[in-house]
Amino acid sequence: MTSNRYRHISSPCIAVCFGLILGTAALAAGLRPTFKPFHADGIYAQAETVGWTVALPPGATAARYSYTIKTNQKDVLETRSIEVPAGGTATIEVKTDTPAMLYVTVKDASTSAPVATLGAAVAPTELQPTAPCPPDFDDFWGKKLADLRAVPTDPVLTPIKAAIPGVEQYIVTLNSLHSHVHAYLAKPNGEGKYPAIIVYQYAGVYALDAKDSANRASQGWLVLNVSSHDMPLDKAYGVPENYQAIGNTDREHSYFLEMYLRDTRAYDYLTSRPDWDGKTLVIMGASMGGQQSLATAGLNPDRVTAIIVNEPAGADTNGELHGRHAGYPNWPADNLRSMNTALYFDTVNFARHIKSPTLMSMGFIDTTVTPSGVWTVFNQIHAPKEAVPLIDSNHMHITPDKVIPMQRRTEEVLETLRLGKQFYPKESAKVD
Repeated sequence: MTSNRYRHISSPCIAVCFGLILGTAALAAGLRPTFKPFHADGIYAQAETVGWTVALPPGATAARYSYTIKTNQKDVLETRSIEVPAGGTATIEVKTDTPAMLYVTVKDASTSAPVATLGAAVAPTELQPTAPCPPDFDDFWGKKLADLRAVPTDPVLTPIKAAIPGVEQYIVTLNSLHSHVHAYLAKPNGEGKYPAIIVYQYAGVYALDAKDSANRASQGWLVLNVSSHDMPLDKAYGVPENYQAIGNTDREHSYFLEMYLRDTRAYDYLTSRPDWDGKTLVIMGASMGGQQSLATAGLNPDRVTAIIVNEPAGADTNGELHGRHAGYPNWPADNLRSMNTALYFDTVNFARHIKSPTLMSMGFIDTTVTPSGVWTVFNQIHAPKEAVPLIDSNHMHITPDKVIPMQRRTEEVLETLRLGKQFYPKESAKVD
């Protein structure tokens, strides 16, 4: 997970095929092969033929490619090569009778230059956790929440000038358990009660932009944009870059313990405000912000109206021990104590308690937040839910134009909720 701040790009784009990252050698040679999936949605049943039709553009000479297919970005399922004739096509085909995400890397056979990365899902709604939930998981978190709520919140609000007319904005500081919450609060000017959004942040150590919450407030929302760290909002330093590794062998000292508790303290504060309408509360975030959103909703399931998470991190933390690449926060799989600790912060184990309609995206070629983990946490949610498969998306800061379908759907859902209507998740293709 990068520590640099990145933003989504908003430009028109509709994904119609699988991820394609063309290598410079292939581009220079003018080959530009296309890879058309057998299923446009990228989702297949167990033992069904998964595949792509490979074609060269008119005028290109015959080309030879090698490819490797891995299950869950971990174990090699197949390595082969194909010849694509000039003016013709060839196919990449594979079958597996095990639920899995397939990850395909294609190279130029003569130069080994990367040509494309492809992804597919085989029975993804059947993907299950690789490790059981700790038997004392709920007791552990129940005690931590009790300890947190014994600490007075003591909110301190400092008014700031909003960059957008018609918006009131504040810097908010709250007491949490052994730390402090720092956030931007924004709301429409004047008296009133408003639907609310809590936004949690993706990974990294960076200053928050006050305009983000002001933009939402200008649409009619009460917004709390929460820092992941106990540090001033305008600072981009003060926390170790490798904070995710701090305390990773001890649940009492994991960096994520105080982070998750700050997230709940932010939830407690916003739901206590008299200008919240008491009806609509959306929790949302991307990557590590999605991780925090899922944990917060699992710990506080009763008052959340909707959850919106884009390529959420923190799922299936023990996957490396069971044939899956785990992704961020990349707890060390060769350390048993770390693997045991990780389960107390794994979003899969919080998802069991979620009661709210959930919108969740997964990037099929995402190597930062791996899709096998995202599907696994999705499958543990026993509430109305909608998957947005981003079949040609690596992580959002790597392929920002490929997450636009999720951005569009997010805005649709938020507008529905802002108007006081209920969010009814759509049926996703082949998703239960």
